[in-house]
Amino acid sequence: MADKRQTNRLLGYPADARLLLINADDFGMCHAINEAIFRTLTEGLVRSTSVMLPCPWALHALHLLRDHPVIAFGVHLTVICDTVNYKFGPLSPKEKVPSLIDEAGYFYSFERMPELLAQAKLDELEVEFRAQIEAALAAQLKPSHLDWHCLRFGSRLDIFDLMLGLAKEYGLALRVVGRQLIERVQGQGLPTNDYDFLDSFRLDLVDKAAQYGQLLRELPAGLSEWAVHPGLGNAELQAIQPGGSQVRQTDFDFLMSQAAQEIVKAEGIILLDYRPLQAVWRGA
Repeated sequence: MADKRQTNRLLGYPADARLLLINADDFGMCHAINEAIFRTLTEGLVRSTSVMLPCPWALHALHLLRDHPVIAFGVHLTVICDTVNYKFGPLSPKEKVPSLIDEAGYFYSFERMPELLAQAKLDELEVEFRAQIEAALAAQLKPSHLDWHCLRFGSRLDIFDLMLGLAKEYGLALRVVGRQLIERVQGQGLPTNDYDFLDSFRLDLVDKAAQYGQLLRELPAGLSEWAVHPGLGNAELQAIQPGGSQVRQTDFDFLMSQAAQEIVKAEGIILLDYRPLQAVWRGA
């Protein structure tokens, strides 16, 4: 079992410190999401975000990051489309990544992920992942970490190992999922989240703010991560992702609330971004 005090020690905090990394996923997907994430970064609880480089509004997200260099961000490695009617595809030439695209040349939808995982070639995933990382670097930006969008890679641990290798090569930290992988990465002397990260899409919409409040009050010692998905539930987002607009709006509402700020302060929770982890990963 990994020592849950290790990450605190590596980051320079006491063993009993309660650390929380709140990362807003999906920056760049659309304007309603960009606006919400930017506001939660500058006015709310969010301390870090992840950019979907293949998406239509990625350029806008990159401009916001360039204009506000204090914001910490990572590359949200993307090979899945959320919905059937809002599509995007690889940054790489399609002929170089045929196992990653559907009949129309787009990334597979979430519902067709089993098809993708059954056929995706690791060398083609590496080509596309590198293209997305290099796109952020080409924009003269300095990402802090890698994570991934909607990819339930399960038994395809070769995909995780690929991301781990890329994180080390590019001097970035990496989001880690599941107890087995957390222990494996921490066994290499690297700081990670001590517990499986929370995906806000898995929270019940009923009394969601109360659930968030309870999670904050019960936050354990060590490093926890929340992958949140703020968005403005306007007509744009409702059209793009009708099943997810309420999830994103309720995330935004809580992360911007005074109540959330007060709970964090009262509980003595320390909010982090990925840059302290990145510094240790680079020195390892």
